[in-house]
Amino acid sequence: MDKTQPHPLFKLATELGPLIVFFFVNAKFNLFAATGAFMVAIIAALIASYVVTRHIPLMALVTAVVVIVFGTLTLVLHDETFIKVKPTIIYGLFAAVLGGGLLFNRSFIAIMFDQMFNLTPAGWRILTFRWALFFAAMAVLNEIVWRTQTTDFWVGFKAFGVLPLTMIFAIAQMPLIKRYHLDPASLEASDAAEGDVSKG
Repeated sequence: MDKTQPHPLFKLATELGPLIVFFFVNAKFNLFAATGAFMVAIIAALIASYVVTRHIPLMALVTAVVVIVFGTLTLVLHDETFIKVKPTIIYGLFAAVLGGGLLFNRSFIAIMFDQMFNLTPAGWRILTFRWALFFAAMAVLNEIVWRTQTTDFWVGFKAFGVLPLTMIFAIAQMPLIKRYHLDPASLEASDAAEGDVSKG
């Protein structure tokens, strides 16, 4: 099925919207009410993304599943630890998948980022390694924040700290992406060369 490319602001809204809901409901009520609202907002964002693009990004789907599971545990057991450790689980999972893929000479970063650009094999390996380290660092940072700071501070960090950090890191990778970028013509030539070799 063909994917429709949404406006960048729409993508930002579906990513930041649930976090803003989480922040304001926590400020108005408490973390448990915020967790329930966050779960609803995440599902709404997925539905909106599918309606507009006819596609759900893999990272968004995995994140939503973990949010639903740990959010449910938080509400059912009335224990805020589960929702606080949720980002650690997500970041650790992404780091393990990317790092594990590299051990088997596979780069899963293209799948996670929905193949937004074309790179040489070396470029994909370097980018995958960097993102694996970033996700591992974010997992450690989340553990430090929620274990040493107040719940309100952690919620604020999650809502307004994580996305800027991620965007800054992503922007910092642009020189690498430009250096190892393959334009469509080069990509087609590379595929044709591979086809000729296989026929020979």
